[in-house]
Amino acid sequence: MSEAVSKTMMTERAETISAPAAAFRRAMNALYWTGAVFSCLALVLISAIIPWAVYTRYILNSAASWPEPLAVLLTIAVTFIGAANCYRQRIHMNMTVGTNLLPPHARVAAAFVSELLMAVVALFMVIWGMKLVMTTWGNSVDEFPWLSVGITYMPIPVSGAMMFLFVVERLTIGPPPQDGSDAHIPLD
Repeated sequence: MSEAVSKTMMTERAETISAPAAAFRRAMNALYWTGAVFSCLALVLISAIIPWAVYTRYILNSAASWPEPLAVLLTIAVTFIGAANCYRQRIHMNMTVGTNLLPPHARVAAAFVSELLMAVVALFMVIWGMKLVMTTWGNSVDEFPWLSVGITYMPIPVSGAMMFLFVVERLTIGPPPQDGSDAHIPLD
């Protein structure tokens, strides 16, 4: 969605925000920050785990078996949860060449269709991600016999649910405000 269309939609909806909409916005802000904190903690853990793996392999000459698989699992979680957060703030990669060539009303329609398609993708992630989680729940990760494979796939439906809620937010009350109160939202 182009910046001009996003600003127009945001301005129109910001003037008429109701109490339930304000509560929904606060809930989406809380969801966003929960995802951001989780992702940051996972990155910190990855940053601690990898040097430990290097230390055990090259200094102690006895490589630990758990650091690499744990770092991979944390990276997967960071990727999915981070993607949902990036979607909300519109800081993900997107192609706007075609939509920028459209007249303003067609741009709004294209943005709406784009949001609907994103909702479909998010629901796909929730439904099929949960089926994957339930199918693999009884299996365990080789390096961590106590850890269910289903838990390792949990970031897929969780991020799909987050994205779906962010689509609902954008379509009902508009995108998050870009007034500078959130350090993750770029100012124009």
